[in-house]
Amino acid sequence: MIGTGILKGMAVTLRNFAGSYFEKDRLITVQYPEERNPLPENYRNFPILIYDTDDAEAGLRCVACKICEKECPPQCIYIIKSDDKKPDYMGKPQFYPKVFDIDISVCMSCQICVEVCPFEAIKMDKDFELSKRERFDALLFRKEELSKSNEYYHRIHPVEAAAVDGNLAAAAAAAEAKKKAAAAAAAAKPATPAPPTPPPRSTSAPGEAPPAATKS
Repeated sequence: MIGTGILKGMAVTLRNFAGSYFEKDRLITVQYPEERNPLPENYRNFPILIYDTDDAEAGLRCVACKICEKECPPQCIYIIKSDDKKPDYMGKPQFYPKVFDIDISVCMSCQICVEVCPFEAIKMDKDFELSKRERFDALLFRKEELSKSNEYYHRIHPVEAAAVDGNLAAAAAAAEAKKKAAAAAAAAKPATPAPPTPPPRSTSAPGEAPPAATKS
């Protein structure tokens, strides 16, 4: 029958139109901010710095290598490396960022800084409610504002954070095994014998008899 396809399409449209008033899954309007749609796992907004333990200063994973600053396309990351080292959360002396700023008014959320970081120190946040009245300083995030705990990272990206923790644990175990193997090899290596002592050189001229030893 001519027009059957049109009638079927209109029936689907009518069913969805009527259902949008009664079925919650079909509602397209969310009463924000009282209601919020859950954000997907791979949603990203602006970068944050991850720290371990409860100390945001000592537990910071960033060692100020400045790779993210060099690779950032809009050049919105600014880092000043420390002059000294301090123990990290594992007790290993590390450099740290004395200054770490990100201008989120320039950031394009490309995630390149996350991809190039070799220490899993910088990740992408999900917080999008960052509008400010001021145009400049209010959108320049300092190290204190960027620092977020690993627990917070697990809350916003649970699957990704679990994989990162697994990789860090495996790397730490491999480094510890390598250190123990080197120590065992050094302990098993035989001591090098001392070279033989050469005989004393004679002070007499050629053709002369050596001086006789004197008795005390």
